[in-house]
Amino acid sequence: MSQRQLPIILALGTTQTLAWASSYYLPAVLADPIGRDLGISSNWVFAAFSASLVISALLGPRIGRQIDLVGGRSVLSISNLTLAAGLALLGFTTSIALLIAAWLLLGIGMGAGLYDAAFGTLGRIYGDAARRSITGITLLAGFASTVGWPLTALGLESIGWRNTCFAWAAAHILIGLPINWLMLPPVAGAKAAVANAVKPHIPIDRTMALLAFAFAAAWSVTGAMAAHFPRILEAAGATSVQAIAAGALIGPAQVAARIVEASLLSRYHPLVSTRLACLTHPLGAIIVALAGGGAAGMFAIFHGAGNGILTIARGTLPLAIFGPQNYAYRLGIIGAPARMAQAGAPLAFGLLIDAMGSRILIVSSALSLAALLALFLVHGRPRASE
Repeated sequence: MSQRQLPIILALGTTQTLAWASSYYLPAVLADPIGRDLGISSNWVFAAFSASLVISALLGPRIGRQIDLVGGRSVLSISNLTLAAGLALLGFTTSIALLIAAWLLLGIGMGAGLYDAAFGTLGRIYGDAARRSITGITLLAGFASTVGWPLTALGLESIGWRNTCFAWAAAHILIGLPINWLMLPPVAGAKAAVANAVKPHIPIDRTMALLAFAFAAAWSVTGAMAAHFPRILEAAGATSVQAIAAGALIGPAQVAARIVEASLLSRYHPLVSTRLACLTHPLGAIIVALAGGGAAGMFAIFHGAGNGILTIARGTLPLAIFGPQNYAYRLGIIGAPARMAQAGAPLAFGLLIDAMGSRILIVSSALSLAALLALFLVHGRPRASE
């Protein structure tokens, strides 16, 4: 990556870490204390969180279109304000109605402020040359859970969950908003682009449908593993200590895989690394099936490595195939089914684990292989007929 790209990569990497840590990774730590304080089941918190992911999916294409027109500076800055408002409302929550309203606000903020919006912003700035910068911000934001979970847990213990939400809200206003507004370049002629905008026609052709299916299948596995990883490993024979230790390896494996993608695999078309990424989860599942719970760490490394590359591929693969024109809008369309699948996967897999135990890895591996098959049907560039 060039010296000119580095400041923007550092800026977006920082604000993406903040956005993920204070939204997507929040329920894992705060769901139980919120539920206890409100006198409700923590399932209400997770249901509201799932609804927020659906909202972010529905808004994805519209937000992407806005980024194509005016760039990501204003969109990402507004996401900081929206996430701050949602977190503040969550901190003031005293009822289920306010809880749902807070998460709906957070869903809007996530739709405008997480990876798809950041990838679209980089595509708007750098065009076809955005691949390395996309990889760069995922290297930094790959530590969002590593940073976010301990900070949220520390806040919960020292100042309570409400003040923790207020602290995250303040971070968006004091850190995220200034960085996004000051570091991201404005787009020349943005007002004229909005005034003369005509909604582009992007046909849902064979390539678009295959990519949307591949990412939906892959991200349903990601969503399920994020929610049930220790439980699945314990069902496979791992002790709780082994399962938790294995889970801690996922983040480093993601980052290591992204480094490999940025170095060794960057010379190849993103289809190559994306197909390889779809193989790693099934390979890890085979290892666990053969070796039992003692191989939990190896499974975590394989799963994490694949997940790390798939995150990059969400941005780089559509760019490589379709080019930078209407890139953010196209990302929103392709990514909507993946976000929907990610929202529903924890509940669906939770029910299946009750019936199947560790054999649920057959289902997750089948989804990964279905994504791989779809990617083998995708061409590096769409045919003229498509």
